[in-house]
Parts: sequence; C-alpha cells; structure tokens
Amino acid sequence: MTTVTSPLAGRAVGLANVPDPVFAGAMVGPGTAIDPLREPIEALSPVDGQVVSMHPHAFVVMDENGHGVLTHLGIDTVQLNGEGFELLVHKGDRVKRGQPVIKWNPAAVEAAGKSPISPIVALEASAEQLSGVAESGEITAGGELFIWN
Repeated sequence: MTTVTSPLAGRAVGLANVPDPVFAGAMVGPGTAIDPLREPIEALSPVDGQVVSMHPHAFVVMDENGHGVLTHLGIDTVQLNGEGFELLVHKGDRVKRGQPVIKWNPAAVEAAGKSPISPIVALEASAEQLSGVAESGEITAGGELFIWN
C-alpha cells in the first residue's frame, strides 16, 4: 500500500476536469489533478523512491513497491521547452516524500497560455487499485491525494 501525497498546494479538481483528453480519460492512468496556487512554488515528491523520469515539466518517482507516480506540471507545458522550470534533483536520485523536485511558477505558465492544472497519476494502475482519491477541495502540499492498494 502506498500513500500518495500532493506535490502542490491548491485545489483538487480530479482528472475528469483536466483540459487534456489523454489525462481526462485516464489513459495515462488513474489519479487526480491539482489546480495550483498562482505563485512561484516547488513541486514536491509525492512518495519516497527513485526519480525514474525527469523533464522540466514532469517527473516520475517509483517507490519500493514498484509504484510509479507521475507528476505533470501543467498541460502542454512541454511546449515551453523548460523555460520557467528549475530542476532540483536528477534522474536516478533517491528522494523522500515532500522533498522539492522542481521549482516553477504556475502564474507564468498561465501567462504563457498554458493551463497550470497538474495531473498526479498512478502509472500502470487500475482505478480499482486507488482509494480515497481527492477530487475536490483545498489541498496542502504534502496532503494525502490517494492510497494505492
């Protein structure tokens, strides 16, 4: 069982409300999404584990149970070519839950014409494996998003 915590402070909006059909349709995997505060923030690791994928706009941390959790900072943010994102760790690094991974500014992402809504997805999981998924309400960075059974 893995507890997945929020990498961002903001409001839980659920995957169905992500302005991208791939995430909204849970084609990447089940999970939820956060509409982050509009200020410079750090995205935190949602679990203890190893960074197995790292891009300026997205990262995956795999825990000891082999659960890979994707944090995707905004929608279509790959088109920003890393501008406005600062990597604080590297692929292969071990991280602790709550450790800062990437610095970014959701307000700048929005000003660039992209959505700052950020999906947090359980890769290679089924919806039935998740419980207690936060679909609405205010979320603090480090607050529980869902349990991966």
